[in-house]
Amino acid sequence: MGLNRRHFLIASLTGLGVTLPMTAWAHQVVLPDKFLPQLVNTRQQMWEAGEIHVIPDDYFLYFMLHSGLAIRYGVGVGRDGLYEAGTFTVRRKAEWPWWRPTNAMIRRDPEKYARFADGVPGGPQNPLGARALYLYDELGRDTYLRIHGTNAPSTIGSAVSNGCARLTNDHIIDLFPRVDVGAKVVLHPKSPST
Repeated sequence: MGLNRRHFLIASLTGLGVTLPMTAWAHQVVLPDKFLPQLVNTRQQMWEAGEIHVIPDDYFLYFMLHSGLAIRYGVGVGRDGLYEAGTFTVRRKAEWPWWRPTNAMIRRDPEKYARFADGVPGGPQNPLGARALYLYDELGRDTYLRIHGTNAPSTIGSAVSNGCARLTNDHIIDLFPRVDVGAKVVLHPKSPST
């Protein structure tokens, strides 16, 4: 059934002028179908084409097409206390980005992050993965929040990051060219823990 659904999904997207590469499911971790890229009707007529909306409670990122249609991707999000809701702008994009943990990350967990204080060059072992979208606030300041790939695809569908939204490398490679510099990104609030 999963294979038929995937073929149907690809045919549906192609019919609407949206293409996803077959490599979108090539990573070693098998994700639940709900976290695979899908064309969906968000019923959100106020969300405009080209925007990104991250819904942390459901672990979904929506890239808006038109009239409420979107490509939905599964994501991992920031863990409790580190996820930052708000409205941001993509000011920079990078392929195989260089990465350095923030000073706050090093202070929180020096055993894990201090060894990377001089940075990590782009490549398959880099925590930002294959691509990164850099989010800036309304004053034009880098927030250090990113939408990026991951070399840990098993984390999709969980809250484990230091605040960023992560997709599998194959999925961020698909999303990356669709997003313009200047695009609006909304990281919607998490529901209060019960």
